[in-house]
Amino acid sequence: MISPPVATTPVTSPRQGGEGVLPGGSTCKVLDWPELLSQRRQWRLERRTVVWTNGCFDLLHIGHVRNLEQARRFGDVLVVGVNSDSSVRQLKGAGRPIIPAEQRAALVAALECVSWVTIFDDLTPLGPISRLQPDVHCKGTDYKPPAGKPIPEAPIVESYGGRIEFLPLVPGISTTDVIHRICGDRNP
Repeated sequence: MISPPVATTPVTSPRQGGEGVLPGGSTCKVLDWPELLSQRRQWRLERRTVVWTNGCFDLLHIGHVRNLEQARRFGDVLVVGVNSDSSVRQLKGAGRPIIPAEQRAALVAALECVSWVTIFDDLTPLGPISRLQPDVHCKGTDYKPPAGKPIPEAPIVESYGGRIEFLPLVPGISTTDVIHRICGDRNP
């Protein structure tokens, strides 16, 4: 099983663009897809409950932190999918993301409740979920039936016996709201 190593000697990782990284740091918890899928096989053997959630995480805020902490309570391992720069641009528009994907992934990985992070290029989590097959897929309550937004990945989650859990949103907190406050536009 891959565990974040604990050491104090800087190392160079080609996966992280040759930057010096301290083992055990947040970037050690960012896995590419082959590593993540290999790890998933091990978690199945260990009968560990894998939880998945995803998002852009463009400006990390308390709503993100609370949702990730809640998601972790649904299982043993929390894997967070971070949208790539190109998918954020397509989802959120020009000027986004503000923070590059590798940095957003490292910020999310730095949270204690997060086990592992991966970056994905899709506009929806359909592809990543079908590959990882998490036991639990977490969404915000804005997706909760009957009045919530559509969940296109629901049939896939149900097809392999997974379940969807809904996380409460923090009222008045979103990355878009934070950006508007920073720019002085209090009424977006």
